Amino acid sequence: MEEYVVFTDLDGTLVDADTYSYEKALPAIKLLKERGVPIVFCTSKTRAEIEVYRKKLEINDPFIPENGGAIFIPQGYFDFEYDYTREVDGYNVIEFGTDYRTLRGVLSTVSSKTGCRIIGFGDMTPEEISASCGLSYEDSCLAKLREYDEAFEIPEDGYCAEMILEEITRLGFSYTVGGRYYHIMGDNDKGKATNRLTELFSHDKEIKTIGLGDSLNDLPMLREVDIPYLVKKPDGSYDPMVSFNGLKKARGIGPEGWNKVIIELMG
Repeated sequence: MEEYVVFTDLDGTLVDADTYSYEKALPAIKLLKERGVPIVFCTSKTRAEIEVYRKKLEINDPFIPENGGAIFIPQGYFDFEYDYTREVDGYNVIEFGTDYRTLRGVLSTVSSKTGCRIIGFGDMTPEEISASCGLSYEDSCLAKLREYDEAFEIPEDGYCAEMILEEITRLGFSYTVGGRYYHIMGDNDKGKATNRLTELFSHDKEIKTIGLGDSLNDLPMLREVDIPYLVKKPDGSYDPMVSFNGLKKARGIGPEGWNKVIIELMG
């Protein structure tokens, strides 16, 4: 029987974009766990946010936070030696991203140069983040514990967005767009981290990788997997910015589409 590894985005994919519920995906999650298929969260969420989902769903596989900023691998997960950057809280961490404080400094410089306002999570209180995206106060606090990626809004969108993104690139940094926010990053994305973790999973065996996402920041991850799926947005559409040969489209919004894909593939 073929061995699979599932790489999945969270917001708008495995969890509902508005309610943050994963209820509709539970049958497929249960099936994957019964089959022993690793479920790798590959998301813009922070390590602290991801750990909440891992605990609730009893998933103990490696994960990729903050748009490919790092791979967190539970110590002892792989039974062979591999290179990693540092150890923290029971994880071996392979880092790709740029330090959060550096990214905050870059956004400040970009704002000054363009004359455009940029509001990052570091500028917002937990209450403001909660009002912006519907997270609870507790989850908003976890969303502020950023290490490799700053999520930000551009209040005067349009021409300001264009100038800001151009300046970020000119300064040697990268950006992406998630379901709700822009993100500034270093030389990392979900694809690079997915590629490295796939190498580790396939160290001594053949595997097939499945990827599920809903937004532009998932594109690098989806390009790296064997079976890429795009789920529908809350309005029933697919993100028009995510398109390439071989991309499959799930028949359902967020976790409902996620569930259908996994049930069909594992059936």
